[in-house]
Amino acid sequence: MNYTQTLEFLFTAMPSFQRVGGDAYKPGLERIAAFCGHIGNPQRNFYTIHVAGTNGKGSVSHMLASILREAGYRTGLFTSPHLVDFRERIRVDGEMIPKQKVVNFVDKHREKMQQLDLSFFEMTAAMAFDYFDQSDVEVAVIETGLGGRLDATNIITPLLSVVTNVAMEHTEYLGDTIEKIASEKAGIIKKSIPVVVGQRSEGYNHIFESRAAELHSRVIYAEDEFLLHGIEHFDNENQHFSVERTRDSRTFELDIDLLGDYQRHNIITACAAADYLAELTPLTISRRAFREGLARTAANTSLMGRWQVIASEPYTVCDTGHNADGIRYVAAQLEALDTDRIFAVMGFAKDKDLEAILRLLPKKIHYIFTRASVDRARCVEDIAAVATTLGLDFECASTVGEAIARARSLALATDTIFIGGSNFVIAEVAEIATKIGLD
Repeated sequence: MNYTQTLEFLFTAMPSFQRVGGDAYKPGLERIAAFCGHIGNPQRNFYTIHVAGTNGKGSVSHMLASILREAGYRTGLFTSPHLVDFRERIRVDGEMIPKQKVVNFVDKHREKMQQLDLSFFEMTAAMAFDYFDQSDVEVAVIETGLGGRLDATNIITPLLSVVTNVAMEHTEYLGDTIEKIASEKAGIIKKSIPVVVGQRSEGYNHIFESRAAELHSRVIYAEDEFLLHGIEHFDNENQHFSVERTRDSRTFELDIDLLGDYQRHNIITACAAADYLAELTPLTISRRAFREGLARTAANTSLMGRWQVIASEPYTVCDTGHNADGIRYVAAQLEALDTDRIFAVMGFAKDKDLEAILRLLPKKIHYIFTRASVDRARCVEDIAAVATTLGLDFECASTVGEAIARARSLALATDTIFIGGSNFVIAEVAEIATKIGLD
């Protein structure tokens, strides 16, 4: 098979959660453990950091991978979902896995993968482990797909576990209370291996503390380790943070090439994780690597879709926030923008709490609701019905391309266009940008 045929096989024989939702979800570690055993357990041949959480785990994973790369380590990064190219999920030192490596892996192991009835995500995780081993990766940052306890990535034994936060999402799979969801994410804690919790909450602190106590592990609350003293946005590509390490009152002036006000939470989580790795593991991370890794996160890892500015006149930004907890931060930042008018192109997945999301959206914005071209995308009629009951100012467009073109026809140079609501919408932006001349 060539690369195109290989991807077609993977997306048809092993449907992805990204495309079809719950029909692709296969919880449990038996299949992935058996398959990794079949290929020699490559995940045991390099250090790992395991990252879970409702929101922010992608940003934190990319920050840590960038820091480790600047520290001189050959660094693997496994994340999901991808936006444009499947290979975005698997990177070594910022470079995507080569197409031929994907083809070779599937050709070699196709029969065994089908025999074990692997899910798309299980196959992808195993491919990442195998490629990292082949590439002589020294340390890899591994992001969970869904939850933690039964996630395919949970066969690793990391140097450190990280949980960015916990909020209500995927309740049909993870549980219908914050405590149940926290329990699933706490499932990545391993015996005698600490966990950094990015955002503490009285609603779930006890879950992590109880699980850690059972396993003789330590809970490190990032907000206890580092304090944020200030944020400065000084251009459309970077922001500056002043943070204090509490144990010695040392202040760090940090730049990061990621925008989005929510990064104030993620950078504190990354600081606490990097500090632990530098102080209490075999890894060596200098202050220079720490600072430069954060400053070059997007440059080193090609992270996209985090309050990403894609045009200047009118100011056009996209963001992958896609659940109520993530949209809350996006909505607040939109509300605070100093701009004449805002036009928002938004679409959503079927399995999100649509009413909870739409209730968070500012009333001053004109919305253009649309539907991405994937099965999991919610139809615009459903969105329109809820938006009407909430009194939002909106219109609808049948495709993402039509919605963006409509927003650009309405907006003046002094206005703002926001694009988001779903990873699927952002995934179509790159192709659309070329067609309609976005920067």
